[in-house]
Amino acid sequence: MFLGTHTPKLDDKGRLTLPAKYRDELAGGLMITKGQDHSLSVFPRDEFAALAERAAAASRSNPQARAFLRSLAAGTDEQRPDAQGRITLSAAHRKYAGLTKDCVVIGAVKHLEIWDAAAWEQYLAEHEEEFSEARDEALHDIL
Repeated sequence: MFLGTHTPKLDDKGRLTLPAKYRDELAGGLMITKGQDHSLSVFPRDEFAALAERAAAASRSNPQARAFLRSLAAGTDEQRPDAQGRITLSAAHRKYAGLTKDCVVIGAVKHLEIWDAAAWEQYLAEHEEEFSEARDEALHDIL
């Protein structure tokens, strides 16, 4: 499981050092793709394969399903962390997520998310009220 919040820096070559606690789980390779809310999602290969299979099985007549599959496939980059646990984020991924030097890597249970630090702080501020006021009706499938 991926949990917690970490604040690595992006270097001048677009490399980001993954938190040490996640490196073993991602050592066999990982997939980086555009996430929602202008973040990047980092999946272990097996978890990404399961997501891609579910997306590919969706009805081709559903325009949202087609758009999701296209965006997922076209926006994904396969990586293997180097000996220091660094991954290289493509220029397109850095632009999509608005990444500068200060980044935040959060655990999202089955994957990681990479955020620009300022964007993450803004997201937290905007959504704290929703989290605090979540009701049973909205969370019935979770809690």
